[in-house]
Amino acid sequence: MAKSAEVEHPNKAFGWAATDTSGLLSSFNFSRRATGEKDVTFKVLYCGICHSDLHMVKNEWGMSTYPIIPGHEIVGVVTEVGSGVQKFKVGDKVGVGCMVGACHSCDNCTNHLENYCPKMILTYGAKYYDGTTTYGGYSDTMVSDEHFVIRIPDNLPLDAGAPLLCAGITVYSPLRFYGLDKPGMHVGVVGLGGLGHVAVKFAKAMGVKVTVISTSPNKKKEALEHLGADSFLVSKDQDQMQAAQGTLDGIIDTVSAQHPLMPLLGLLKTQGKLVMVGAPEKPLELPVFPLLMGRKLVGGSGIGGMKETQEMIDFAAKHNITSDIEVIPIDYVNTAMERLVKADVRYRFVIDIGNTLKSSS
Repeated sequence: MAKSAEVEHPNKAFGWAATDTSGLLSSFNFSRRATGEKDVTFKVLYCGICHSDLHMVKNEWGMSTYPIIPGHEIVGVVTEVGSGVQKFKVGDKVGVGCMVGACHSCDNCTNHLENYCPKMILTYGAKYYDGTTTYGGYSDTMVSDEHFVIRIPDNLPLDAGAPLLCAGITVYSPLRFYGLDKPGMHVGVVGLGGLGHVAVKFAKAMGVKVTVISTSPNKKKEALEHLGADSFLVSKDQDQMQAAQGTLDGIIDTVSAQHPLMPLLGLLKTQGKLVMVGAPEKPLELPVFPLLMGRKLVGGSGIGGMKETQEMIDFAAKHNITSDIEVIPIDYVNTAMERLVKADVRYRFVIDIGNTLKSSS
């Protein structure tokens, strides 16, 4: 018989968990493993709320097991390191993103693509090597193999830097991989949310011209004046879309709701690339004719490997790229989830774990 989460491991821990598909989170006592030879243990100070946390607590992707402690944009300060740890020491600022394990021997792992390893272990809601459940960052402490720990540069604020561990790498990786990072290129960003707003910042820092494509005309001022985009298209305005036909080298599509791809494909130049990073629950319709008529590509991308994630964080620190955040106390988390459903946040909630998560025991 499996031990309860509270006594599964030697070290007491405390967090907020969802226990059923209502997705409501409440305080939860559990335990973390002792610091192993290659492990880094850290006190969690901030944790971002990713849209996938919302899907997972409500089991909208059909893969959740309860209880679930979400959170994979986790930052804090190292409190203990294992005897074999080489990269970190007590007091270092660190973070953990979407994964905490991989096989380390497949082609993907040997090419620094642990994020595509068939045995990749998610930071929460998955099974670890020892068969125990992984719990995320809505909690007071975190333990991870050092391979999956990111060093946070001193000049990057922890609270506004946390969402980069998921949202940041999710847009940085495809910009790099699909070659949409060359100065002078023209890239579109669809959707101005948690992913979209950092996509604009990264692309601009790479020297790329950026057009934001949104259904909301009221986001124009924000996109141009605050985020520094070069232009703005209302996707429902056919005249605007028509006028911009064939002008983009690539598009990063961050939208996770149903939406038509045909108008986006029309915006691409010959050999342009439409890259999907949002995850709609239902399949989208893909018209093939516009692909043939311009040798266009539709691709996808999911987070990034550890080497690239560190590269992204260092790039963000160098160019002063952070998420626009609303810092909240842990007991506001259920309200924050309700607001997230309505996209009522600019642009990422970050939980102040260090100051507001208090154990009831």
